[in-house]
Amino acid sequence: MIDVIASGPQNTVQDLGRPAWRNIGVATAGAMDALALRTGNLLLGNAQGLAALELQTFPVRLRFTCATAIALTGADGQASLDGRPLLPWWACSVKAGQVLEVNYPRQGARVYLCVAGGIEVPEVMGSRSTSLRGGFGGFGGRPLQVGDQLPLGQAPASRLSAAGLGVQPPAQALAAAFPLSSDGSLLLRAIPAGEYGLFSRDHARFWAQPWKVSAQSNRTGYRLAGEPIVAETAVEMRSYGLVPGVVQVPPGGEPIIQLSDANTAGGYPKIAGVIDADLWRLGQAPIGSRLRFVEASAADAIAAEQAVEGYLANVERLLGGL
Repeated sequence: MIDVIASGPQNTVQDLGRPAWRNIGVATAGAMDALALRTGNLLLGNAQGLAALELQTFPVRLRFTCATAIALTGADGQASLDGRPLLPWWACSVKAGQVLEVNYPRQGARVYLCVAGGIEVPEVMGSRSTSLRGGFGGFGGRPLQVGDQLPLGQAPASRLSAAGLGVQPPAQALAAAFPLSSDGSLLLRAIPAGEYGLFSRDHARFWAQPWKVSAQSNRTGYRLAGEPIVAETAVEMRSYGLVPGVVQVPPGGEPIIQLSDANTAGGYPKIAGVIDADLWRLGQAPIGSRLRFVEASAADAIAAEQAVEGYLANVERLLGGL
């Protein structure tokens, strides 16, 4: 078990989500930074999709009631175990009674705590992810609260030494395939979408201007602040299916990027779609950070996906040699 001693309002149990149920109106949910979750699970010998804790409000303090192993990935939450500092992107053993503390990240937005065997909450529609809007999945369909006791699954045989082990963060390992702009802005590759032509007067500005992640952002979507873009003609659209990454433009002209808890249908014009392989980076973009869109192709999306899978394969090879 893991006892929750302190937690913020948006910390949840997440895995890779439930994408198979969008046709009946069920949001995918799942980790905002799926690459961090998959890597953390690999470090522990877990299946890549086992449930973990997504931490985005701090500080968090957790007590382990049994000996196990943990991995911390995602943002660097300045974590410590019984007061001893822990590195990010690191896996180690913990003893019964030890307390883990995770604090505000130095950079990034979300810390992932993976545990050997995963967080063993009940599956709902094939996933243990928390659907905050639906109020189901995870631990009672809600964020973690003080006093919660999280059950753990059967742990695989441990490959960890007493010193633990770590991997190079993907932001560094994949820097060539996932660059930042010269001013440090996040570059998001996107493919023009169905209503792209409605915004022809603002095409150049959509791609060129820096957008700021506004405070009106959450796991459902990131609303971007900047000079509005406006459709040349008003259109009344029927609702259409939505998936994470779709960039919609509401009447106010400030785009919204749909994310893990995205609606399954919507009617705002869609100007572009962020490629799936870039969404893990967006999941680590804190409120107030800046980003730019980069026009991309299907070939670019495939190449980026291959880079991510190559990184995970390298992690598996590293661990297989232990």
